[in-house]
Amino acid sequence: MFNSRQSKLLYGTNLDARYTYSPAFKFFTMMNVVACAFSVLSLLPVFILGRKYTNSVNYFFLFLHDLMMAILLTGGTGAATAYAQTGKYGNSQAGWMPICDNFGKFCHKVASSLIMGYIAVFCYMVLAIISANKARQIHV
Repeated sequence: MFNSRQSKLLYGTNLDARYTYSPAFKFFTMMNVVACAFSVLSLLPVFILGRKYTNSVNYFFLFLHDLMMAILLTGGTGAATAYAQTGKYGNSQAGWMPICDNFGKFCHKVASSLIMGYIAVFCYMVLAIISANKARQIHV
């Protein structure tokens, strides 16, 4: 998403399409950065605690982490998808024209980013299910 920008000369005016012009795309990008950072930070406790202490409570905290990351990514991906749909098809009631006819490279990069975002959401949901299953084995 960071590389999704395109300039084009239309009707004698130089127009830009950048992800930073859209609050939804910025939100999507920042949620991916946050999820990536928290995932890297969570690797340390996983490797340290995971091998020495196989306590089910640790899996509960991993479940909470994975669930929160899945929720953040779902929100960012959903917002960006709604905005991308408007960019691709326009909105005739509001008078918004589609831009993908003129900025194809930009739209393809955004679509690729959204596909990768949905793959990340799916992976975090699978991780949440796995850690929830392991956390079920908590003995009180």
